Amino acid sequence: MMHPDTELRFINEKIGYGVFATKFIPKGTIVWVQDDLDQVLDPAFVETLDPLRKQDVQKYSFRNQFGKYILCWDKARYVNHSFHATCVATVYDMELAARDIHPGEELTDDYGTLNLDEPFDCFPEEGTDRSRVMPDDLLRYYRRWDEIAAGAFERFNHVEQPLRHLIRPEHQKKLSAILEHHMPLDSVIQLYCQPRSGK
Repeated sequence: MMHPDTELRFINEKIGYGVFATKFIPKGTIVWVQDDLDQVLDPAFVETLDPLRKQDVQKYSFRNQFGKYILCWDKARYVNHSFHATCVATVYDMELAARDIHPGEELTDDYGTLNLDEPFDCFPEEGTDRSRVMPDDLLRYYRRWDEIAAGAFERFNHVEQPLRHLIRPEHQKKLSAILEHHMPLDSVIQLYCQPRSGK
């Protein structure tokens, strides 16, 4: 589920829709959490779908570390890519605001964290030499994303968390230990899943 202070907006014909902040969302806020309405689809099942549905599942979902397709039920499926993403992935089935997100700003992910099946060509962005998202980007950039996530977690207990109640029970205890500095933050590299064969 996406943060409640967001809305879907049409950007243009090339990009389509995106998710934008309607109010100030401070760094460290949970901006998305996987909840019980999101569909978790086995790759074998996705392969049996007719071409139209299979295409849309692959377009609007991401793969978790177990290779399952996660198809979000709400506007989360419209979060666009940026190499300067405003959101950062974690291994706890949630994303945090990587920095302060101001009203009217777009919430974006680096698709390199999403275990894409195939390379993804991107619009040019200033301040980066990356132009494609690759299926193994997690292996290349995880240290940078870990650093961003660590900075966001430093703010976690100091900001409002309207989605906190949706954190999965299996993550609650570990997160408490991390936030109390009894355990280190898990690396985002744990999200990596080998690309599917034949892709």
